[in-house]
Amino acid sequence: MHTPIQFPVAAPAESAGSASPAGPMPAEPTPAPAAKRDPPGAEATATTRSPAPAPGASGLNLALVLILATVALDAIGIGLIAPVLPQLLDAFGVHANLALHAGALTALYALMQFVCAPALGALSDRFGRRPVLLCSLFGSALDYLLMACAPWLSLLYLGRAIAGVSGASGSVAGAYIADISDESQRARRYGWLGASFGLGLVAGPVIGGLLGAVWLRAPFLAAAALATLNFALAWLALPEPRRTRAPAPPRARPSLRELAPWHSLRELGRLPDLAPLLWLYLAMQLAGQVPGTLWAIYGHDRFGWNPTAVGLSLAAFGIIHSLFQAFATGRISDRFGPSRTLLGGVISDVLGYLAFAFARSVATLAPGLLLAAGGGIGGPALLAMSSERTDEARQGALQGVLASLASLAAVIGPLLFGAIYIAGAGHWDGWVWVVGAALYLPCVPALRKLLRGAGNASAARADAAPAEAAAGG
Repeated sequence: MHTPIQFPVAAPAESAGSASPAGPMPAEPTPAPAAKRDPPGAEATATTRSPAPAPGASGLNLALVLILATVALDAIGIGLIAPVLPQLLDAFGVHANLALHAGALTALYALMQFVCAPALGALSDRFGRRPVLLCSLFGSALDYLLMACAPWLSLLYLGRAIAGVSGASGSVAGAYIADISDESQRARRYGWLGASFGLGLVAGPVIGGLLGAVWLRAPFLAAAALATLNFALAWLALPEPRRTRAPAPPRARPSLRELAPWHSLRELGRLPDLAPLLWLYLAMQLAGQVPGTLWAIYGHDRFGWNPTAVGLSLAAFGIIHSLFQAFATGRISDRFGPSRTLLGGVISDVLGYLAFAFARSVATLAPGLLLAAGGGIGGPALLAMSSERTDEARQGALQGVLASLASLAAVIGPLLFGAIYIAGAGHWDGWVWVVGAALYLPCVPALRKLLRGAGNASAARADAAPAEAAAGG
């Protein structure tokens, strides 16, 4: 199961960073000089890049920790308002259409992310990560304040639209991780990034529920305070990453056509080694919408769970998912490579969904939860592979496209899987999980191609090792 990435996400496994809750981050070694290029079919990049110069281990780690803190605080702010949003809508007198407005606000947020994430990513490629990230964080603070004080429902809609724009900063954070990491570090750090976001989403609703019991709008004020803190940390301590830049284009400003979401998707989709990964990422994000949409209903209908049981099960999954991303992704990728890590995540996800489809008790559901949480290692590996296959000048555009695809899945998925669940509930309520697992079937050819490329790269390195040793001797 993949936590839907609003920055993309969601989600996932080992590629970028979420800070390890166990203690301080180990010092990262200075990237070594670029190694010899693998032959065609290798698992590395379609466009070769030299590692970006690091500002030193301590400075690099500080930037990494700040980016992870930024993502975690952003996720907490998103989660803070979730428990009180229905009551807030009810206070506006829309009780009869409560579900309609809740769905419309959610769809509006995802739609704005779909439109704006590629633009923010492209702007960060042109003008730098730091200024775009600061503008997004400042916009988030203003948005939460607007929703805390909104006297009319129309202003609440405006606030959610602004939140969707500023929430697209996840694409910039992902590009920042790519800038400060060499190819061997990206899967691990993207895993930290996904874990930071996931833990924030777990903590946010808990804090929001407690604050909402005091005052209905208190969670919005708390989210505004967190966004302001986030902005202050980035303003005071977050440097602009050094990166190898492509030659600047003739015009200083991107055109409106370049900022459209379909422009970056079309341009990046033309890269033959990247296009299959984009389709696989979309399938992964769509599959992640099944539990995101139906877990509470499924738990109630199949096991008779009350809201407390649903909340505890989601919290348990979120914590285990984040632990897999933070601690397992890097180790597995280091040992087996990103391609095999991605395949392992997909297989674990599929098995987890099938376990949900056929589970009849909590005892048979528990292995499915573990498997689905383990599937989270696939997302970071996929992000690392995508970054490797994209040139330095378009890292922001890549992260924007990924965030846009995740938002598109967040718009389509709930409608699609809700309809499937309703259609099958009268006969068998497990069909929706089978359909979620089957989404990976069209991606089998791409997975086979990636594994062949990984095998060719390993064989080429093994053949080259004796010659290099002899040359060194």
